[in-house]
Amino acid sequence: MEYVILAVVIAVVAIGAITGLVVSGRRRKELDRPSQTPTITAPPAADRPSAPTKPTEGAAEPTAPPATAAPEVEAPEAEAPETVEAGAAEAPAAEQPVEEVRIEEAEAAPAIEVPEPTAGRLVRLRSRLSRSQSTLGKGLLTLLSRDRLDEDTWEEIEEILLTADVGVGATQELVDNLRTRVKVLGTRTPDELRGLLREELIKLIGPELDRTVHSVKTDGGPAVVLVVGVNGVGKTTTTGKLARVLVADGRKVVLGAADTFRAAAADQLQTWGERVGAHTVRGPEGGDPASVAFDAVKQGITDGVDTVLVDTAGRLHTKTGLMDELGKVKRVVEKHGPVDEVLLVLDATTGQNGLVQARVFAEVVDITGIVLTKLDGTAKGGIVISVQRELGVPVKLIGLGEGADDLAPFEPGAFVDALLG
Repeated sequence: MEYVILAVVIAVVAIGAITGLVVSGRRRKELDRPSQTPTITAPPAADRPSAPTKPTEGAAEPTAPPATAAPEVEAPEAEAPETVEAGAAEAPAAEQPVEEVRIEEAEAAPAIEVPEPTAGRLVRLRSRLSRSQSTLGKGLLTLLSRDRLDEDTWEEIEEILLTADVGVGATQELVDNLRTRVKVLGTRTPDELRGLLREELIKLIGPELDRTVHSVKTDGGPAVVLVVGVNGVGKTTTTGKLARVLVADGRKVVLGAADTFRAAAADQLQTWGERVGAHTVRGPEGGDPASVAFDAVKQGITDGVDTVLVDTAGRLHTKTGLMDELGKVKRVVEKHGPVDEVLLVLDATTGQNGLVQARVFAEVVDITGIVLTKLDGTAKGGIVISVQRELGVPVKLIGLGEGADDLAPFEPGAFVDALLG
């Protein structure tokens, strides 16, 4: 029995030993398999360091080798921008100040123009009166040249004169004088008719009137000229052109931009002044016009100029408040001394409506002279006669175009010659 038990124990021990050997053998095999895996995968891992050479050339993969190449790439890039930036900084530093200096010099010292002489200017602009000439002058000469001057002909003559804005009173006077002289003359040659009509027209215009623009004071102070008128007649432009007329005659001028209500009026006047070297006194937009006018005259006294031209705001003659303000401007300016000229600017194309404006302005300020603008674009040359008879003041200047020197001193003989052709 004992032997049997011993044999069984020995058998169990042997089986356990064999089982242990088998299990350990399997474990060794399993352990040996992972050790073989690196051996299989090792060649690709070893090959990878040489592979990045290609990505570095395309700069596609952020691997370790590009890091070694990065300094070589970054170093030139760091130097190139510094060189470019330095060049860019130096170029504007050399060029921009030059341009700024040139602009400042151009603004500080604009080119001074030499205005066209006023002597004989109206004669040179005679062609601008072609429309008035065709209606008034040629029309009258054609009718007066008829063999028989009956009542119908004289009515046609009256119609031409009224259409040309000569006015009822002046028309009747002219027709009566022509009738009398034609009867006395008897036979009528074209030259005789032209001479006859010329004499009567000049007589109506009034060659004896003083048409001088009083632009120099005798007591040493500057002459003060107020330029007034409604909106849209070309008042600021006329003020600028008048400055050119005075400069052409050897006057020194200061401009006062008292039109503080119209946008850009002061800039427009200053541009006119800079073209002839005249200083412009201006105030804030919407400021007190009387204050600007006062300062302009004060500046003229300080600078010792001959003339101060004050451009006032365009007044609607139907608004009493604005007209009263114009009277205030004149009173404030007169604290320095009397105003020498008050020039009323009228648009010749408005005809009889211009006479209504003239009457209202004459009630507020004492008009001393008239400036007729746009006389080249109208067939109503007779407005010269009617406005003078209405106000009792002479036409001193006429505008015959858009050019800077198209404002001419009015000369009755040259004007009538232009009408008659």
